[in-house]
Amino acid sequence: MTSVEPSPAATRRAPEPPTRLARLRAVLGSYVALMKLRVVELLLITTLPAMVLAERGLPSLGLVLATLAAGTLAGGSAHAFNQVLERDIDAVMHRTRRRPLARAVVAPYRAFAFASALLVASVAIMLVWVNALAAALTIAANLFYVLVYTMLLKRRTSQNIVWGGVAGCVPTLIGWAAVTGTLDWPPVLLFLVVFFWTPPHYWPLAMRYRDDYARAGVPMLPVVASARTVAFQILLYSWAMVATTFVLWPVADLGWIFGLASVLTGVWFLVEAHRLYGRARRTADGAGLTAMRLFHGSITYLTVVFVAVMADVLILG
Repeated sequence: MTSVEPSPAATRRAPEPPTRLARLRAVLGSYVALMKLRVVELLLITTLPAMVLAERGLPSLGLVLATLAAGTLAGGSAHAFNQVLERDIDAVMHRTRRRPLARAVVAPYRAFAFASALLVASVAIMLVWVNALAAALTIAANLFYVLVYTMLLKRRTSQNIVWGGVAGCVPTLIGWAAVTGTLDWPPVLLFLVVFFWTPPHYWPLAMRYRDDYARAGVPMLPVVASARTVAFQILLYSWAMVATTFVLWPVADLGWIFGLASVLTGVWFLVEAHRLYGRARRTADGAGLTAMRLFHGSITYLTVVFVAVMADVLILG
């Protein structure tokens, strides 16, 4: 009798179930993903230079750590709340469909509890180790992002990111308030730099993922307006942003390091914004890779400008 060898499929071992440690890592990774720490990192980049500018030097290490820790928790909380409220949108967009709530790997009520706990912890740290004004600004930024941007503006107006971006500007005020317990014109100008930066940063991304937003029913400006109109709006905000950095220079009593950085980066940003507008005028679909080039470059721009604030104070005094 001829023996029949088992097929490779029959001899292939079944995959071993994940270990308890692997499951724990997956769960923790899902909750960390809710916080969107890469975005939070950008918020912290604007907080620390504001603290250094307010101190005109290095603040105490304890104050810096408490402020940045609270800021990380508050930013993570806002993003988690956002994903709870936008899980239906995230599930139909290619760019966001791998998020934990969109894949249903975290229950909405658990994510809501997680976001609430982060916010409470953030405010507690601010009250105990920083001050009441910084705590109040932290609460205001979180509530504005969740209630005004996510719940009110995001699905109703093409200007959603303009006014919703206010929440992302508040860390400049928090950083200053953490050191001084007050507010002044320099942090207001830092706030405005981020405010005018937000549309040129986000709209190129929305141009790239226009079909995604249209599919989800989100009226981002590139969904409801022509590429030429969007690029022109980006150009206007870019000029306002660069002009604000020039006003910040004397008002904050900064020196040549910040001046040089703001001029060089400002010229580069305006060249890229004009290039985007020129392409949008010539083509039907707008920008393609040029738009994403401005998106990625905008992150570098903001980082350089705020690091220049800190470097100017620490080196030139």
